[in-house]
Amino acid sequence: MSDAFVSLTDLTLSYGQTVAVPNLNLDIVEGELIALLGPSGCGKTTTMRAIAGLMPPAQGRIVIDGADVTRVPANKRGIGLVFQSYALFPHLSAFENVAFGLRLQKLPQAQIRAKTEAGMATVGLTGFEARKPGEMSGGQQQRLALARSLVMQPKVLLLDEPLSNLDARLRLEMRNELQRVQKETGITMVFVTHDQSEALALADRIVLMKDGKIEQLGTPAELYARPDTAFAADFMGFENIFRVEGDALVSDSGRLPLGYQASAQILAWRPGGVGVGAGPHRGRVIASSFAGGHREYVLDSALGQIKADAPIDVPEVPIGQDVAFDLPQDTARPLAA
Repeated sequence: MSDAFVSLTDLTLSYGQTVAVPNLNLDIVEGELIALLGPSGCGKTTTMRAIAGLMPPAQGRIVIDGADVTRVPANKRGIGLVFQSYALFPHLSAFENVAFGLRLQKLPQAQIRAKTEAGMATVGLTGFEARKPGEMSGGQQQRLALARSLVMQPKVLLLDEPLSNLDARLRLEMRNELQRVQKETGITMVFVTHDQSEALALADRIVLMKDGKIEQLGTPAELYARPDTAFAADFMGFENIFRVEGDALVSDSGRLPLGYQASAQILAWRPGGVGVGAGPHRGRVIASSFAGGHREYVLDSALGQIKADAPIDVPEVPIGQDVAFDLPQDTARPLAA
């Protein structure tokens, strides 16, 4: 795209003779928060390392803010990094951790203090200046690592699985904090994660990767509602994916009559799109769990396992009992083979 701030062109990344990312093309807009999403080994962290200058490409170009940085050293690219491990200095105070990079630039003392205090205020750590990292919670340490990168005013901020070490509640708080900081500062962020809920909650666009390639790129709403492939559908929560042959669904376990004609080669349903308690099909409940506003079932059927969610006001079906279920056409996502 013409307004790309970061542009990866025909980028190939290798570990020895093993190609991890083949011929990747990606444009990132200035001020955008983009998520590189996918399972372990899909190439997302390798791509981030290349943008950072920590991994030289086998071929291709990396352009940031109009400058070709493909062969520019990492410390000359204007890139900020926030790691999964935080990489804080345990012997330094929070203030000195944030000020560290500024001191290396030999800025005047007054400017260092002003920038450090402003950076800590941005992430809500005013009053924590004297604490050591070991005296701070995981969430506070993550904010500290974020402040340390932000005060350097990087052109692009790269975050590698930054929330994975936090518990569920802190992870949610830090999601909100990252989103607030990104919108307030307008900084371009590239966020690497294997957690689709994080990508959906944070990103302006998601790059879903598989085997070093872009499987699908789009807004969170587009990927969530309209995955294009079986891989994308499965990653976005369509846990029931079956081939279509004529008027039947087919799996390695068997066949099930659809009851309607489908034009797609593959159909997928979210558990919430499966009807429980009524329908033309039968399945035996082999697992059941309470999930707050709904109950989650696993049904053993002619197609194999079917995952289904039922509203909590629907009477519970005991494990081991048969139940009717439906795979409605209006909740199915058609997919290409």
